[in-house]
Amino acid sequence: MSKQFSSASERNREPILAVLSSELASSKTVLEVGSGTGQHAVFFAAHMPHLIWQTSDLPQNHSSIAAWMQEADLPNVLSPLVLDMEQPDWPVQTYDAAFTANTCHIMAWHQVQNMFKGIAQRLNPGGKFCVYGPFNYDGKFTSAGNAQFDASLRAQAVHMGIRDSEAVNALAKEQGLQLHADHAMPANNRLLVWQRV
Repeated sequence: MSKQFSSASERNREPILAVLSSELASSKTVLEVGSGTGQHAVFFAAHMPHLIWQTSDLPQNHSSIAAWMQEADLPNVLSPLVLDMEQPDWPVQTYDAAFTANTCHIMAWHQVQNMFKGIAQRLNPGGKFCVYGPFNYDGKFTSAGNAQFDASLRAQAVHMGIRDSEAVNALAKEQGLQLHADHAMPANNRLLVWQRV
């Protein structure tokens, strides 16, 4: 197994947990899209034992997720599903909630669209979709640091970049998801929460 470590996940996990603990207090099942290293899954599941946390990612990340799971040995974290935003058919059931962190600015726009469509189809009525990461407002960066980050992303690949919150919210509305909360987070990030109506 190849256990990977993300310093960003380590830094942002406490602020995210503070929001999720409240937003997901009445949820029982959560699908995480893009579990990455697996750090978030085991940390959140350990602190919210009432949740069954379903991990997912592309196959190349599964070994790290499995390594973190093995070390944590938690009964409420499930082995990762293969979720590819290029594939319209997701091998998943329905969930009370979904969570993703730092994915919208990495994915191509059509993949972001596919993610919202897939999540909306698999959220139970009243279910929440929690999305963490940087967002623009009124087409503008919220900080100089975010502008620099966006430039570095676009230098890596043309499909990457910080998304406009209004555009993402329009996607959500198209899929029957209503903006429930917009939480300000450290380091000029946000945690946006949509709810299936």
